[in-house]
Amino acid sequence: MKERLIEAIGDKLDNLEVFIDEVIYETEGKTNYLRIVLDSKEIIDLKKVTMATRIMNPIIDKMNLEYDEYILDVYAKSKGEEK
Repeated sequence: MKERLIEAIGDKLDNLEVFIDEVIYETEGKTNYLRIVLDSKEIIDLKKVTMATRIMNPIIDKMNLEYDEYILDVYAKSKGEEK
């Protein structure tokens, strides 16, 4: 899934200097979430997260993902966070 999203989005996030770090599809209770974690060399502020979401949302909609209805949740990886 991550590779498919990265391929579809291409270089459209480059101007924001952010990239997709992780893609997670999970269910909490009865709600499904497609979570996209952004990362950057710099700290990502809320404005960049919002701009990235606006860029990615129509691309993801056109991808016709095989998932049930979900909430798109885009957020920035915490600096200093290690996997």
